[in-house]
Amino acid sequence: MWAIVHKFGSPQWFYRLSGRLTPWCWTLAALSLGAGGVWGLAFAPADYQQGESFRIIYVHVPAALLAQSVFIAMAFSSLVFMVWKIKVADMAAAVMAPFGAVMTFTALFSGAVWGVPTWGTWWVWDARLTSMLILLFLYLGVIALRGAFGSRQSGARAASLLAMVGVINIPIIKYSVEWWYTLHQSATFSLTERPAMPASMWLPLLLMVIGFYSFFAALTLVRVRSEILRREGDKRWVRALTESSS
Repeated sequence: MWAIVHKFGSPQWFYRLSGRLTPWCWTLAALSLGAGGVWGLAFAPADYQQGESFRIIYVHVPAALLAQSVFIAMAFSSLVFMVWKIKVADMAAAVMAPFGAVMTFTALFSGAVWGVPTWGTWWVWDARLTSMLILLFLYLGVIALRGAFGSRQSGARAASLLAMVGVINIPIIKYSVEWWYTLHQSATFSLTERPAMPASMWLPLLLMVIGFYSFFAALTLVRVRSEILRREGDKRWVRALTESSS
């Protein structure tokens, strides 16, 4: 177990592995987003109640799912960093936070745009919307804490603690539509029930979800590789890599 943990925590090993995985992630992201976007926005049928405004779902749902997943991944990476002092985990947590904040804002904004034709208003203090807004503040807090200390190590520990504590908001977001009265619809996807939408609607949505997650994976790998080079610049293997590429 320890050998596996420390192998994944080796910056040099992770740099080489991520270099092999990144092109596959970019390819899957491009194919999924291209196919899902064209299918969903151009060929999927309009909703019988919401009409063409329904198509916002192909951006809103993937962004909302990813916003929550990124925070969970960031909290897990923070836990690994705090327990095992693995630098790569802290690098991953650091680069995930801005992307998660962007996805949360995208989910909130697209939800607001969708709310106008559906609810007749841009915003309501709905349980799901309010908990998603809290998630955005948590992301911004994690980002701010990393730069609020003179020591990078102190900032990393403070940000990691906030991420681990803040993850309690994720089940609140998920179950808010069940725990409280809310205008927000229930989950679009469920592992235990058949989709309420026809296949011509949910298949392009599934492709968009896969595309969003693949894009996140590719971007995270690229940014972690850059962070490794920045933080490990004095190591022999990084200097050799730089010399060989110049």
